[in-house]
Order: sequence, then C-alpha cells, then structure tokens
Amino acid sequence: MTIGFILNGEDVKVQTEAHFRLIDILRNKFNLLEAKSGCLCGRCGCCSVIFNGKVKPACSIPAFHVRNSEIITLEGFIQTDEYQDIMKGFTQANVETCGYCDAAKIFAIEAFLDIIPKPERADAAGAFDGVLCRCTEPSSLIDALLFTADIRQRRRYGRGA
Repeated sequence: MTIGFILNGEDVKVQTEAHFRLIDILRNKFNLLEAKSGCLCGRCGCCSVIFNGKVKPACSIPAFHVRNSEIITLEGFIQTDEYQDIMKGFTQANVETCGYCDAAKIFAIEAFLDIIPKPERADAAGAFDGVLCRCTEPSSLIDALLFTADIRQRRRYGRGA
C-alpha cells in the first residue's frame, strides 16, 4: 500500500506493507534511526515520536494509521528551540544522552511541559512513567524537566518569568 503523510515538515509518500508499524517505516524506509526498536509494545518510550501533536510510541502505530498524519521524529525535533531548551536543562541537571533512550527522555519532557508549563517538583513525579531508562537517575530526570521549564519560560517570556 502507498501512504502519504508529513514527516518532519515534508510531504512524503512510501510504499509499505500493511503489517508494518511506524517504527519500521521510519527506520527501514527513511533511515531515521533515533527512534529505537525497544520493547515493541509501547512501554519503554525508546521509539517515541510526535504523532499528530501528541507523543506516541512508533511501535504501536500500524502503517495504515500513518496515512494523512503528521509525524515529527527526534531528527526533526532537534531543529527546534524546544529541543535546545531540553538540552540546556539536561546540561544543568548533568543528564547525559546515551543514544538509546534519548527520544523517550526528550519527548517525555516535551509532552509534560505541553500540559504543565510551570511544574513544581511534586507535579513531575509521574512525568517519566512511560520511560524505561537505565542510564539516568529518576531524580536527575526530574531536575532536567524543572530546569527545562525554567529555561523555556525565560526564553518565551523574558528574564522575570
């Protein structure tokens, strides 16, 4: 089947099999490798993408649902100010990127800040529930989220935000 969709801001079409998942399409058809094939059941977050404005696991999206959708992968998200805010937050919290669970950590922060732009530490407790990360302490991820929120508020609204 042929499906058309928007991928990282560009209209694309791809010939694929009905049983493929979005993760297969991204990795095998477009060579976009930042989304990793982790658990393949939507629990680890390693294959996270922004699908029609919401963070979703690419392993749980069948090919036929991709038609006429908009998808942003980590490769596309890297070009945004929001990504730069998160990287600055990671630096302040001493969070390193390992290359495997990056999409999970980064998109978890982005999704959370879309809902709660100025969180308190207590708000952030469940922000990483869908992230299986063995390389970063959970408290460091929460620190990164809080630093990112502050950085983003200052960038958007000025010094005293």
